[in-house]
Amino acid sequence: TAMEPSDQEQSSQELDLEEITRKISFLDKWREIFSYHRLGTNNTTSQNREGNHISAGETEDGTGIPQPKGHGHWPSSSLCSIPKPSIISSKSGGLPISLAVATKLCQILFGNTVQVFSSDWTKAYFRFHDPFSDLAFALEVGKGGARSIQMAVQGCIIKYLLFTRKGKDCNFLSLCAMSKQGQKRALAAALAGILWAAGAARKATICLVTEDTHVAPTPDYSGDGFTERLQLFELLEKEATEKFIYDHVQCFKGEGSHGVILFLYSLIFSRTFERLQKDLDVSTTHLLRPNAGGFLCRQAVLNMILTGRASPHVFNGYQKGKSQETLCGVLTRSDVGYLQWHKDTSEDDRLSQVGSMLKTPKLPIWLCNINGNYSILFSTDRQLLSDWKVERLFDLYFYSGQPAQNKPAYLTVDTHSHHWERVRHEDEHRPGRRFSPVEATIRTKWREATINWNGTVPLY
Repeated sequence: TAMEPSDQEQSSQELDLEEITRKISFLDKWREIFSYHRLGTNNTTSQNREGNHISAGETEDGTGIPQPKGHGHWPSSSLCSIPKPSIISSKSGGLPISLAVATKLCQILFGNTVQVFSSDWTKAYFRFHDPFSDLAFALEVGKGGARSIQMAVQGCIIKYLLFTRKGKDCNFLSLCAMSKQGQKRALAAALAGILWAAGAARKATICLVTEDTHVAPTPDYSGDGFTERLQLFELLEKEATEKFIYDHVQCFKGEGSHGVILFLYSLIFSRTFERLQKDLDVSTTHLLRPNAGGFLCRQAVLNMILTGRASPHVFNGYQKGKSQETLCGVLTRSDVGYLQWHKDTSEDDRLSQVGSMLKTPKLPIWLCNINGNYSILFSTDRQLLSDWKVERLFDLYFYSGQPAQNKPAYLTVDTHSHHWERVRHEDEHRPGRRFSPVEATIRTKWREATINWNGTVPLY
């Protein structure tokens, strides 16, 4: 099917897109045939999956940064039924990964050089629900450790769509009116914003997979057949970072692309090994922990996505641990916040209590960890966290990422209701249960709140 036109092409919507699509598909097919036989094309030019040409002789500006080309082209992958792989040419600029860097990468992730990612990680990528649907703005998330990263990125996608996108109305309907092109732009903007913040607003590093292997396995480094093929690209401007990701967006959103791992690698390289060492503390020496045959992200990874810094804990500032060691928490308010609730956690456990930096972000969006399941709460009202009058009665949307959810739950939160009304309301549909885990999570931020699910069956 034809892709939705970009902003510049809106005026030509009256053209017969099916006819254009048919002709381009026909040309594309012949181009692939000629290319296969090394006819009719310069064979130093390869195509990535989005159809953007990357030539061997691409210019660089002296910083080792390739100048991406093809921005705004009709992506041929959306016009062809045969998907192109999410792999770039090794001649497309950038710096090939070295054995020393690959070894450091493994150490910071796993704490050793022998472990590799489990299958739930290698299969994970950034895939949206159908465009122009109730979940057009939302990522489809799988099971396993990569899910927490996908949901944290989801919060940043909502931030872009509601609050930082230029010239768009900030309302819920605009989220559902997302085209395929809009989804790609939102993903590129969200990933670029995260990497740029991790790079201290000075530099972002993006790694992509190439066709060539740059590192051979050694007795000390076993490898996974994927990390050894990385090429690193440094970008010195936020806008250039966003454009580069947009031009290579299929490397993050294509099936089989290892998109979530590539993003995690890019996050680590953008933050740098040196900064990570300063961010972490004795409680967290590496970023992933083994769990049921796979790996889960430690809090430092999620905090790095939300705040740009790999703080290992959710409290504000610094605290002393049980052995009087200094533990590092969150130092600044982030745009996207964080809430958590576990049925087994006691309120006396001060180290697990989320501090105000994460509880009260700059924008009304929260990544939620509810009994180890990750989800998103958000409001479309920017004033929610800056005007106390708005906090008396307000609406929140809740996206769980569960396959059964076909649209966000719509909740009304009342922080000033009377206690007898609250008890009656809570017991109305759930005899024997005072409130759901989602409600308990909301109450970690608004302690006395009454939550109305507006006819939706409470999730979780």
